[in-house]
Amino acid sequence: MTVPLALDLALLPVALVGTGPPLIKRLNFLDGERVPGLTVYAPAPEAAVVEAAGARLVPRLPTEADIAACRLLFVAGLPFVQSAGLAAFARDHRVLVNVEDSLPLCDFHVPAVLRRGELAISISTGGASPTLARRLRAWLGDLMPAEWDERTRRIAALREDMRSGRADPAQVAKATDAIIDNEGWLPPR
Repeated sequence: MTVPLALDLALLPVALVGTGPPLIKRLNFLDGERVPGLTVYAPAPEAAVVEAAGARLVPRLPTEADIAACRLLFVAGLPFVQSAGLAAFARDHRVLVNVEDSLPLCDFHVPAVLRRGELAISISTGGASPTLARRLRAWLGDLMPAEWDERTRRIAALREDMRSGRADPAQVAKATDAIIDNEGWLPPR
């Protein structure tokens, strides 16, 4: 069974290890999520990996100590045997690991994410079908245009103002529901 969580990766040291297009794909995702403490390991990196990773690149596989120093490890594009060894090191040091396209080696799955500013909607199939998750994200993206970013900022400001005035969570929820309903952001409940 999977439990959806939202992690603030600005607070956690994260490592990505791999090669080729799978590594670049995962790096692009992590860069899109603005992960500041990311270290990228790539044995014999291709020019595209060197360019994409920049100063974050360490041109070798991580050591066991490197893995122990992070909290999340992403593996992409390595042979199964190498991936399994890295996953074992990670688990030995209580580091959560995700090996792309290898469910038995994963402690967590990366959902498809629809982002509108601070509003993030994740779609997960628990690793069963990344294609379905990607298609659902695209479909929801059509239903939720870019203006949801501004809407989220508006209700965040309302919440902050109300909470600074000592409003309780129920009052904040009622005021937020009123904006959503009065402006027709969502279908009626």
